[in-house]
Amino acid sequence: MYDSGTITQPMPAPRRTRRWFLLFGGLAAVLTAAVLLPFGWQSWVNDRYGESIYSVANAPSQRVGIVFGARVYPSGRLSGMLRDRVETGVALYQAGKVEKLLMTGDNSRADYNEPDAMKAHAVSLGVPAADIQVDYGGRRTYDSCYRARDIFQVRSAILVTQGFHLPRALYLCDQLGLPAVGVASDIGRYDPRSVAWSETREIPALLGALVDVVRRAPPPVMGEPIPIE
Repeated sequence: MYDSGTITQPMPAPRRTRRWFLLFGGLAAVLTAAVLLPFGWQSWVNDRYGESIYSVANAPSQRVGIVFGARVYPSGRLSGMLRDRVETGVALYQAGKVEKLLMTGDNSRADYNEPDAMKAHAVSLGVPAADIQVDYGGRRTYDSCYRARDIFQVRSAILVTQGFHLPRALYLCDQLGLPAVGVASDIGRYDPRSVAWSETREIPALLGALVDVVRRAPPPVMGEPIPIE
């Protein structure tokens, strides 16, 4: 006998459940984008400016080489990375690729002076002191690029630092209107922990560089122009 009983339809999901589903889905999408964005930004900067990185031998000649500071120990000894930066700058000078070296670094405390330590090492390797300009206000990469353009009147340059740092330095100089190419100073072998820290630090540092470029605020240390003659 045919059963004509009522067929029960599935109940639609409650509106509250759908709202929570959409909320969590949107939140997950935002968090995913927030996590991936820094890596995507780093990849773009590395690809865009990687083609402007040369060796000492094939670098195009520029009047000024900008050597970026790094850690100096209390004894006055340069850290491995900083020593390699200075020695790469010296190699550019001795190869006739640059006429002047701008040593830019941190001197925010009376007992800490990167530029003078950098200059002393370059002079010990044969660079005349007259061909070295020190910049005591280069506390950050942005500061160094900004001051090179505005204080030292640099119009084009070779940037000297490690390969992991060069894309950010090139990006900042480019955005500030200072044409530049880079030479990587990866000469020696560094402590793997130091390399890992430096490479990881570049991810937030690149985001900070983007903020700096948008704001374009002057560095905390400025002054009268000192053109590199």
